[in-house]
Amino acid sequence: MSSSYKNRIQEFKTSLSEEKIDLKALRELCFGGIPFEGGIRSLCWKILLNFLPLDQTLWDSFLKKQREIYSQFLKEMIIQPGIAKANLGLSREDVTMEDHPLNPNPESRWNNYFKDNEVLLQIDKDVRRLYPDMAFFQRPTEFPCQLILDSQNEYETLRRRVEQTTLKAQTVNRNRSGVTNVSSPGKALNLYPSNEYEVLPNGCEAHWEVVERILFIYAKLNPGIAYVQGMNEIVGPIYYTFATDPNPQWKEHAEADTFFCFTNLMSENRDNFIKSLDDSQCGITYKMESVFSMLKEKDLELYMKLEQNIKPQYFTFRWLTLLLSQEFLLPDVIRIWDSLFSDQDRFHFLILVCCAMLTLIRNQLLAGDFTTNMRLLQDYPISDVHTILIKAKELQDSS
Repeated sequence: MSSSYKNRIQEFKTSLSEEKIDLKALRELCFGGIPFEGGIRSLCWKILLNFLPLDQTLWDSFLKKQREIYSQFLKEMIIQPGIAKANLGLSREDVTMEDHPLNPNPESRWNNYFKDNEVLLQIDKDVRRLYPDMAFFQRPTEFPCQLILDSQNEYETLRRRVEQTTLKAQTVNRNRSGVTNVSSPGKALNLYPSNEYEVLPNGCEAHWEVVERILFIYAKLNPGIAYVQGMNEIVGPIYYTFATDPNPQWKEHAEADTFFCFTNLMSENRDNFIKSLDDSQCGITYKMESVFSMLKEKDLELYMKLEQNIKPQYFTFRWLTLLLSQEFLLPDVIRIWDSLFSDQDRFHFLILVCCAMLTLIRNQLLAGDFTTNMRLLQDYPISDVHTILIKAKELQDSS
């Protein structure tokens, strides 16, 4: 470790040891990248995402309260419905005319249960595919949720719900000669290939299951938006950062802390996921066009070239909604997010980063045809995110 890096770590430690944290000074420090050592990044992200209060004397009581609130969410939204489901069907009296599976009443517990299952199946499909090039999300967590895994519990966990739902829904294949073949979708769709997902022993749970729970709770608490594909890509790097914290006291509560930080980040980013807002001033279309209008201001020649046949939504939709989490490897995404989270106007800075990404490959784009350029933009060629961030800062300073 170089002496300049050691000094940098010391600067962070000094800044984070103050009773009342100076947010402006911390942001400036974090913008240049946050060290992982000593759990510094994990702690800084919690402050930058408005989870931890700036007054350190409040942390213990605040964290205790927030983690209790999250436990309550688990009880109300996973455990109690799971108990109700385990009980329903055990005796005929349980399934009354007031509440049975075909009850059309929107207030019906069954109706809510089936709706939740649709959301859960989508979350499940997405979280199992989270960072497939890394083993981390398939591995067991050191701190499985005891509330959920208590061996005394007979209720239906989220994993069991998914397995039961996919096994019960029979897949009917009709071939061209009209013969109908009924098969279990678990096999037909190869949902659980044994070579890819090793079933963990009882009492263990994989990191992807924790992410699934966070997203399910978020969807239940935010019915207006629920779950939209891509949210898994935003929660993934936050959870990874907190669940690899070298400090076990923080690591143990990675699930609850991730939930609140993700919720705070989504409160700023959620409009991108709401289709009905697409064309409003806070929607994704406006933001995508902002990338092109900024490019026009910074590099007119490149803007004119792209404007001929490449619409901003062809590539900026993914860049902006997923905060570039799909364009780079996870360590690089985390480094970009250090700067993004520390900028007071983080989504304006994201537009600057997108603009920097375009100007850094301007020569290739100017020389390329539509197909070549689309390939460049869909699979961005520069992997050194430091170059991109330096360029984005230059664009910001020249505004």
